[in-house]
Amino acid sequence: MASYNVASLSRLIEQFERMPGVGHKSAQRMAFYVLKMTGEQAELFASTILDAHKKIRKCTCCCNLSEEELCPICKNSARDQSTICVVEDPRDVMAFERTHEYNGLYHVLHGVISPMNGIGPEDITIKELIARLADGKVTEVIMATNPTVEGEATAMYISRLLKPMGITVSRLAYGVPVGADLEYADEVTLLRALEGRRKL
Repeated sequence: MASYNVASLSRLIEQFERMPGVGHKSAQRMAFYVLKMTGEQAELFASTILDAHKKIRKCTCCCNLSEEELCPICKNSARDQSTICVVEDPRDVMAFERTHEYNGLYHVLHGVISPMNGIGPEDITIKELIARLADGKVTEVIMATNPTVEGEATAMYISRLLKPMGITVSRLAYGVPVGADLEYADEVTLLRALEGRRKL
């Protein structure tokens, strides 16, 4: 018996399946949702993806996502310029900003050191972080990498680089459960973790 197959639908499902955390059933649901859109809605959806892809780049200072050379946080002179919170991913910045409690700057590593996956210190934005600290304005760096083996190793590696510079390096307290991603933590948990940070 011949299997039922619509080639363009199969390709659409395959594209959704490439997204992290999306299985075959979820990809199917998304594909059928797209098919129910009007032509105008589908064009807007597609053009929004292309527009984001063209316009969004890394902030030249903190490496967070931005449409301009500097992101809104780096441009904001009211932020505490003496503290940098180092995170793995731009989504972690969003998580901290939801707490409305942290008023310093950020640095986005875009990953962690993971020899098993072939990711070394040169593959994430550590050198950009070191360059930012050269002028001596920053007095504290908060290591807010995820509490995983790779996150811990990355935090320790960076803290060893920063200690000779006379900068206080602290680590988030474990209000954040081990093995969890910061983007899924609620505001209270993140706030407790931030308040209970310790020196490395």
